[in-house]
Amino acid sequence: MECDVIVLGAGPGGYPAAIRAAQLGAKVVCVESEAALGGVCLRVGCIPTKTWVQTAQAIKAIEESYGNLGIRINEASLDFARANAWKASTVERLTGGVATLFKANGVEWVKGSGRFTDPHTIAVEGGEEVSFASAIVATGSHPIVPPIPGIDSAHCVDSTGLLALSEVPPRLVILGGGVIGCEFASIFSRFGSEVTVVELLERLLPMEDEDVSNELARSFRRRGIELHLGTACTKVEEAGGALRVQLAGDETIDADLMLVSVGRAPNVEGIGLEAAGVSFDPKQGIQTDERRRTDVAHIYAAGDVAGHWQLAHTAFYEAEIAAENATGSEAAVEDRAVPRPIYSEPEIAAVGLTEKEAREEHGDKVVIGRFPWAANGRAVMQSETTGWVKTIHESHHGELLGLVVVGPHATELVEIGRVAIDAEATIETLSLGMTAHPTLSEAIKEAGLVALGRPVHVAPKRRAR
Repeated sequence: MECDVIVLGAGPGGYPAAIRAAQLGAKVVCVESEAALGGVCLRVGCIPTKTWVQTAQAIKAIEESYGNLGIRINEASLDFARANAWKASTVERLTGGVATLFKANGVEWVKGSGRFTDPHTIAVEGGEEVSFASAIVATGSHPIVPPIPGIDSAHCVDSTGLLALSEVPPRLVILGGGVIGCEFASIFSRFGSEVTVVELLERLLPMEDEDVSNELARSFRRRGIELHLGTACTKVEEAGGALRVQLAGDETIDADLMLVSVGRAPNVEGIGLEAAGVSFDPKQGIQTDERRRTDVAHIYAAGDVAGHWQLAHTAFYEAEIAAENATGSEAAVEDRAVPRPIYSEPEIAAVGLTEKEAREEHGDKVVIGRFPWAANGRAVMQSETTGWVKTIHESHHGELLGLVVVGPHATELVEIGRVAIDAEATIETLSLGMTAHPTLSEAIKEAGLVALGRPVHVAPKRRAR
């Protein structure tokens, strides 16, 4: 079989690349071994996890918000089997949608595991070889398993194993306080588990703004989620059909299940990159430039395997860039404004620089504006007042450098910051225009007004005499 562009993998870095290349007139083949298209994100990642998030948010509304709104419900009762059925139907609908899009765009799906045999050929297990003019590698990533004695227990699972549960574990230990760990901590706390998070570093979400980490830790502790920060897990033992998790300092935690979520590594082994002459690192992924071109001119890489970010939406974006270049156009990645959504409780999203990063680049020219949800009318009427909005800008030109949102619909609101940063907008543009009232988006305008020293709906800081 011959084609213009072959795409290895049909996840967020693969299927959009295949569709875009076909739209540009190329004959496209996509090689994928799984029974359904969509990759980890659609099958066992973003989509099923966030479907559970919706269930957890509904429980929260019943337990904490509905009473304030005058709605009487005795208690929230989780039907976990029904929640799982809804999760499965959501996944089936969306993965089936990708298959429909392949047909509509003329992309041929070759089912099987693919492996480069030379720079212009991929052999497919159980099928015929495919020769190509250009290739896009989008094989994704896999969970890292740390070298901890006993972690191979059947009671230790990764996110895929956790999503396959048919029962809620009474006691859940989560190893890793990053995005995945914090999202599942929020979910299972609402589902009724006793949740403990163990994080080697000193704070949750260590790559995010420090104010975010502190706010989330306070919220978790209020909800009864136990945190062991700056703490190593040294051993895991099976005990009476459950687990005993040993921490540094001889402290132990008894649990029914442990989620291991300490990061992911790129899928670069076993796909014949050596035969194609493509350079890669087992930890960092395939080396690519801003066009997502590898060191072999006609081979590109997108998504987790390219080693730049581990987000579905960055994979979508890189996929289209790679497809443009693989079909003869010229396109480059712009990474000024990468949204970073976290579907925890409270919801978190950020884009641009953190405050620390901004101060490292711009020193004392950095100005912060912060506005609490407790002062926003829409948040108050929804009984959702945990958190705040924070703007970060530099005072020389007034350019917006970052936006951080902690609280209701944060992952939707952050798009305002993404557009503003991509457009190199100023804090004045963000703050001095007209915003619909009453809306949550007013909090972004108000945070900017705080930064400009002219707050309206919070008291100004007292000036020093």
